[in-house]
Amino acid sequence: MSSYVYHSSRPHESILPRAHRDAHQRFHTYGPIQPMDGNRGLFGRLLDRLF
Repeated sequence: MSSYVYHSSRPHESILPRAHRDAHQRFHTYGPIQPMDGNRGLFGRLLDRLF
């Protein structure tokens, strides 16, 4: 029987933050997905017209 030690530069899984497994968990943490362009709020549209 052979035993060996595995060395890696990656930290152990218990130390790393876990990515969200499903969209429902991500939604409760961060809220709904926001569009990257267009459909800004009233205040954002007013600022766009001023500058």
